[in-house]
Amino acid sequence: MTVLILVPAGVLFTRVWSDVSDRRASTKLEQMGVEYLAALAPLVSSLAEAQSSALSGVSDPPVSLTTAVNGVAAVDQRLGGDLRTRDRWTGLRQKIELLPKTTGDPLTVLQAHVEVADLTLALYEAVRDNSELARDPDNDLAHLQEAVGVDLPTTVVEVSRMGDYSQLVAKATATQLAQLSPQFGAAVLAVNTYVNSLTDNLQAAVDNTTSGTLSGSLVSGLDSFRRGVESLTRGANPGGVPNAATMATAQSQLQVSLSNLSTITVREMATLLQDRLDRLAYREAETLAAGVLIALLIIGAVVLPLTGRRRRGRPIHSEAARDVTVGPGDVDTTRREHAGALR
Repeated sequence: MTVLILVPAGVLFTRVWSDVSDRRASTKLEQMGVEYLAALAPLVSSLAEAQSSALSGVSDPPVSLTTAVNGVAAVDQRLGGDLRTRDRWTGLRQKIELLPKTTGDPLTVLQAHVEVADLTLALYEAVRDNSELARDPDNDLAHLQEAVGVDLPTTVVEVSRMGDYSQLVAKATATQLAQLSPQFGAAVLAVNTYVNSLTDNLQAAVDNTTSGTLSGSLVSGLDSFRRGVESLTRGANPGGVPNAATMATAQSQLQVSLSNLSTITVREMATLLQDRLDRLAYREAETLAAGVLIALLIIGAVVLPLTGRRRRGRPIHSEAARDVTVGPGDVDTTRREHAGALR
């Protein structure tokens, strides 16, 4: 009966242990994803800067772009195998290295940068999918990963395009306007869409989080980021003549606020994932202790009955059985034989 109880308990232990192990492995993979996303944020920012510089006639990429590329390369060297991003990053890096060699009119140069930016956003998506961040079961992390992996980089890309398209629109001929105006309008709409999505995701994360620091940290960072976007939109002046000075100031403010907000979001994600690992480690210890107890009970259930059977099968030798006494009425035949021999 004891064994019939303990065997299902052992099966339950195996399942719980397997579940905890799977969750630990998944969480560690997500930590890799967060680290990779943290390295991609400076790259998006630097690509936006390089795009504006190229349209201004500066062929050499900014120093920040070289630094950002080296940062992503180092992270991909360590994590690209696990996250299956190596081929995608290699292709993107080659495209980035070719950007300074792009020749042609401003629209051709802009299109080359647009292609690279789209590939960078695709790398973001690959990191989110392959690290399983996009399928995180916790509401706060689910919204944070979408904010830092989709909304933030896409907003930066679209803001940069909006600003640069506005510059081209202001100088365009009638023929060029037919091509540029829809692209400029699409960038303006995309900026508003992704800024609103970013706000919604961060608010949802705050509403559903167990973190005690998430709310206060995000409020100031998000406000600064939104002000930067609004300033750049005013400078772009959709439907009118863009203000280059306003846009330059807004672009600088936006880069700082982007870096700040990205750092805050990534830090909170890292903290939440580490808290999960700590809880899983505690649960793992509990499961292991329960498993040891189950093993001891199974051993006891098997060994104790065997020991009992051995004791029951052993012969009993009592002193009474070994003692042979002669009563008063008994005849001692041995003594009589000795007496007869003496006669």
